[in-house]
Amino acid sequence: MDNRRAFLKKAGALVSAFSAHSLFQELHAATWSELEERYRHLEPLEMAQNEDYWAVIQQGYSASASPVIILNNGGVSPSPIVVQQAVERFNTMANQGPSYYMWKILDQGRENLRAALAQLGGCDPEEVAINRNSTEALVTVIYGLDLQNGDEVIGSTQDYPNMMQAWKQRAMREGIVYKQLTFDFPIENDDIIVEAYRKAITSKTKLIHLTHVVNWNGQIMPVRKICDMAHAQGIEVIIDGAHSYGLLDFKIPDLGGDYFGTSLHKYLSAPIGSGMLWIRKEKIGKVWPLVCAGDPKSGDIRKFENLGTRSFPIEQGIGEALNFHNAIGTKRKEERVRYLKDYWALKAKEIPGVHIHTSLNAEFSCALAGVSVEGLTPWELERELMLKYKIHTSPISVENIHLVRVSPHVYTKLSDLDRLVEALKKIASQV
Repeated sequence: MDNRRAFLKKAGALVSAFSAHSLFQELHAATWSELEERYRHLEPLEMAQNEDYWAVIQQGYSASASPVIILNNGGVSPSPIVVQQAVERFNTMANQGPSYYMWKILDQGRENLRAALAQLGGCDPEEVAINRNSTEALVTVIYGLDLQNGDEVIGSTQDYPNMMQAWKQRAMREGIVYKQLTFDFPIENDDIIVEAYRKAITSKTKLIHLTHVVNWNGQIMPVRKICDMAHAQGIEVIIDGAHSYGLLDFKIPDLGGDYFGTSLHKYLSAPIGSGMLWIRKEKIGKVWPLVCAGDPKSGDIRKFENLGTRSFPIEQGIGEALNFHNAIGTKRKEERVRYLKDYWALKAKEIPGVHIHTSLNAEFSCALAGVSVEGLTPWELERELMLKYKIHTSPISVENIHLVRVSPHVYTKLSDLDRLVEALKKIASQV
């Protein structure tokens, strides 16, 4: 009986990643506190090139020792070791008796997690729902808004495919008009992009679907300017933030949108299969939930979390990812990852036959950059990098974008990027 009481006490303590009993506190807090004190005086731009600091961060990821160099973090990022351990720990606890430990213990940690996600996003916890990925978050809004036959939605052919397919399905079933723009990226003039959306608006336009950071080549879109322009004409904006939350230093409400969805398993490095939906408080009641429980017109953001039985260990592991992220700091992370992108891309663009398809202006890109080699398709280049150099990237061929996407993370070493540059030199010289 004493052992059982001790276990339950420990289980209760483990629920919160934001307590003194968190795994981050156990594994990293002391060392990182000393590290922070040592470099407190350095600005994020200076810290971006401090290899002693980032060597410690790299040690927190098992992926830093992978025999394959992972440069497709824009697809899904590996979790830090502490996050992996948290998920395993919570999973072990849950399997002591799932119906008790999941619903009576782990499920009780959601409100603290909601508050922590909202704090990072600079928004009200009552505007944040926790789910499984950007697709689920954004499709909740896409399918949940009341639109009528003939109502227009403006998007782009360079938005994420799942989002485009969802809008096309609504067009097929309900007769809404889904209009798509196409851009010749990279673009280093916000006015060109804003004006394209402005010209597409008609008296029937109800909503603009906007990608914050374009998945294919890393273009950062002028979301605030587009939102202000749209709102001036009574048009709502839904923002795909899959590649921005947990990387770029911004507050969600400051983007100016009405709806925002993101995946937490990208640059936040949360467990795979975790996401977040944000809706302005006054808009929550008008969005129908995908899975209904109770009042579908409720103004309670929790109505979007009725997913049935889910992976509570994954959900609670998000908390440790937040601890890891917050100990680094968003602006510091943003500047480091941008530095890593510039580090390889500036060298690669000087190689004959190699082309960079992403702006290297800090205002227009951060982590993602596209590269191509004359004479090779994206798939051929990706295959060469993987088979000969053990470098994992992502081949892209969407509309007028044809490239290999390279996306480093904070655990990426400069030596990994040197290897990429050398590989590009050799491949280009042999074509």
